[in-house]
Amino acid sequence: MTTENILVIKLGALGDFIQATGAMQAIRAHHPNAHITLLTTSPFQKFGTDCGYFDEIWVDDKPKWYEPHKWITLRSHLNKGHFTRVYDLQNNDRTSFYFRLFSPRPEWVGVAKGASHQNTSPDRTKGHAFYGHAQTLKSAGIQNVEIDTLSWIKSDLKQFDTGSPYILFVPGSAPTRPEKRWGAENYAKLGMALSAKGYRIFLIGTAAEAAVTSTIKKLCPAAEDLTGQTNLNDIVELGRVAALSVGNDTGPMHMIAPTGCPCLTLFSQHSNPDRHYPLGPNSVVLYAADFKDIGLTRILQAIRDDLKLDLDHLEKPG
Repeated sequence: MTTENILVIKLGALGDFIQATGAMQAIRAHHPNAHITLLTTSPFQKFGTDCGYFDEIWVDDKPKWYEPHKWITLRSHLNKGHFTRVYDLQNNDRTSFYFRLFSPRPEWVGVAKGASHQNTSPDRTKGHAFYGHAQTLKSAGIQNVEIDTLSWIKSDLKQFDTGSPYILFVPGSAPTRPEKRWGAENYAKLGMALSAKGYRIFLIGTAAEAAVTSTIKKLCPAAEDLTGQTNLNDIVELGRVAALSVGNDTGPMHMIAPTGCPCLTLFSQHSNPDRHYPLGPNSVVLYAADFKDIGLTRILQAIRDDLKLDLDHLEKPG
């Protein structure tokens, strides 16, 4: 009996990778006895290992067009894998070119021209990437693609005091996309309102977002600044027991929402909520073309009416 040898391609970015883990989980369930390799980039190597869906992880250096020796090495590596099927969860020009590097070409599930299971539907990119993956996998006989709850992500939170109700603020974004931020002053006002009701406010961010979180802390002294103190695993675990998370369209919100944490993500004209909202059973989006139209009253109303949270009656997390 020939063993199935499967390659899954997902290169990034953070939110996109997390949203693809449901598809990865479904691929593993559909091929329980296969040897499955993940081709990804170095930031996601650990996730690929920890999730348990793969037998092997390959790191793609993403050769530049002017690095022919690296392209030759990549082509040789891919062909030596002797893959019987490839699931392309990246589905861009780069990975469509990877399809052309194979000789002979394996079964290919994706958008590449000439693929054995090519998804040419215009609906694939109209909505959320998760549903585009589900549509593509359906063409290969995989029917049940569900949101991955990230239960495989573990972290010891003993360094954080999580014994009383707290709310996570994720006020940053990629440094190259500051326009996606609701604004430190806005978060400070919200923090003051929520802390007055007895909630603790945890500020989550990287060192690159320290200017934002420090401003919030200055304007809302009750907030607890965890900037630079949390890794991605910590953020997921903190989300599991948080009363609420409020943040911008940024990677950590995509990691918190699948845990079931009530999440309110703020979008403006600078990103598309139809394609990029965080997936989760208690995930709500608040959109305004201009962030100036999202004020404190509207935020509190969304928390009460859309997330159905009673802010005046605290419950201990966990």
